[in-house]
Amino acid sequence: PPCNPGFAKGNSSTCQPCPYGFYSNGSACLSCPEGTEPVLGLEYKWWNVLPPNMETTVLSGINFEYKGIAGSWEVAGDYIYTAAGASDSDFMILTLVVPGFSPPSPVLEDTESREVARITFVFETLCSIGCELYFMVGVNSHTNTPVETWTGSTGKQSYTYLVEKNATMSFTWAFQRTPYHEAGRRFTSDVAKLYSINVTNVQGGVASFCRRCAPQPTGSCAPCSPGSAVDPSSGTCQPCPPGTYLRGHPSDGTPTCHPCGPGTRSNQLRSLCYNNCSLALALPGRMLHFEFPSLGQGAGVGTGPSFTPKGLRYSHHFRLSLCGHQGRKMASCADNVTAGLGGPARVVTSYVCQAILVPPDVTSARAAVSSQPVSLGDHLLGVTTSSVLDGIVSPPELFPPSHPDLPDIIFFFRSNDMTQPCSGGRATTIRLRCDPLRVGTGTLAVPSKCPEGTCDGCTFHFLWVTAEGCPRCSSSHHRPIVGACIGGVQKTTYVWREPRLCHGGDALPPQVIQACRSVDFWLKVGISTGTCVAVLLAALAAYFWKKTQKLEYKYSKLVMDAAARETDATSPDSCAIMEGEDAEDELLFATEMSLFGKLKALTAKRMPDGFDSVPLKTSSSSTDREL
Repeated sequence: PPCNPGFAKGNSSTCQPCPYGFYSNGSACLSCPEGTEPVLGLEYKWWNVLPPNMETTVLSGINFEYKGIAGSWEVAGDYIYTAAGASDSDFMILTLVVPGFSPPSPVLEDTESREVARITFVFETLCSIGCELYFMVGVNSHTNTPVETWTGSTGKQSYTYLVEKNATMSFTWAFQRTPYHEAGRRFTSDVAKLYSINVTNVQGGVASFCRRCAPQPTGSCAPCSPGSAVDPSSGTCQPCPPGTYLRGHPSDGTPTCHPCGPGTRSNQLRSLCYNNCSLALALPGRMLHFEFPSLGQGAGVGTGPSFTPKGLRYSHHFRLSLCGHQGRKMASCADNVTAGLGGPARVVTSYVCQAILVPPDVTSARAAVSSQPVSLGDHLLGVTTSSVLDGIVSPPELFPPSHPDLPDIIFFFRSNDMTQPCSGGRATTIRLRCDPLRVGTGTLAVPSKCPEGTCDGCTFHFLWVTAEGCPRCSSSHHRPIVGACIGGVQKTTYVWREPRLCHGGDALPPQVIQACRSVDFWLKVGISTGTCVAVLLAALAAYFWKKTQKLEYKYSKLVMDAAARETDATSPDSCAIMEGEDAEDELLFATEMSLFGKLKALTAKRMPDGFDSVPLKTSSSSTDREL
């Protein structure tokens, strides 16, 4: 097999580390190109011999004394595994010592930039009963502190531990086949395997690749300051603009600026994106504004009781923090088992974390025992109303339906811990739902179908119902009610629309009082106007009736005169009432005229001389004459 990355075979056919400024994938040492620098670390993935900075030993499981026996772990080319041992209860120990670290940039007091280095290893356990694999960390040769424990058979998976202190560190793996003290060796086939170990930023380490860096006046090359990235075109360091963050750790290559997810903003150091406990949501025809500062302090939720095969009661407890604090993680879960044994308690700090709680009445302890803390959310990916983001799905059917006019706000988180079933890391979705009656932090719940918070072991789902999840009240959330006009006064009162789906913000407008005219007033005005119109119409009718009577009289008299002078063909000079004639003389009609005849007489054609033309019927002729 080839050498490990950063090493190459020398003249003696043994693997030798490449000098500074060179890198290797295990075959030959190559010089880093101009404008780049080597990324120092230690990576072991070929196990031909045990590296010089690693040692093995055996710890008795009975009296906890070192037996001074080497060879508890043996190399096998592709991996290193635990040997049989003298007793099944012995601890098979493997230790890696790192003298110190050389981080590429100063460690600042920021959530994501406190990392000095990281160690990642791929492992697997094959057990017939309840074997255990412990991973422990020691600082400056002090007692090792357990960091993580795996029980029983585990599939091939990866684990990463972040180092936040620059000191001499020791990393220890201890494997115990069974905690029971029995004579003989019954479980020699139970084994733990380590496939690879990768430690970054190791002082005096070797490089497997080179990263871009900014040239210095002295001719050397240095990484960019926090919040800046190398511009590929100019080769100089440029700060990341607002709304972007520096993605990629320097130990993984050249970091670049990437845009933040929806509903988030970048912090001052451009090291992460966070939500500042507010959100502007655009819906059809309106814009909603949310503010939830109370949720930045975090909250907790526990699941129902579960029981081990022996009847031991326990439950899962979750801590969550959503927003604010410039992206600092405010949720913490502790392992107080080691604290009870005299060691320091291990605390996991994250946006979302989980621990197993055993009540005090079960363990006869003063307080509940918390163990196995794990992070479920190290990065906030975005805040949106969509059910899918970056490959993470939040099924809406896991919880009761929300109001159709106001969708849930969903926070998407992803953790750094990657396991074999969760190759992309664990993820968490938190649905924020509006309920104006639940003030403060409200209530947290897990899906009823998945009482442990997850349905697949990789993605956890929560429903957070609180008044803080409601939009700020505005003019679109209330409506006016106009009262009747009573005594010349009309009142307009504003009330909330039902159901009320807002919290805080603008208060209801005050009651508006204005002068008005009542219905009785307008009724009186209508009656008076109607009476006046009726009188006017009656007067007009009387006037036109009188005028019609005069015209009828003229016509009747004209007909009588024409009948008296049947033999005379001359026409009367005028139909008008002459001086001395009495318009009120009583007339006797020989024949009765019909209504049609009267109308025809009224609409007769007027002659140019100002008189009306009337057709007359004489006794001597059947033809009409026109006068």
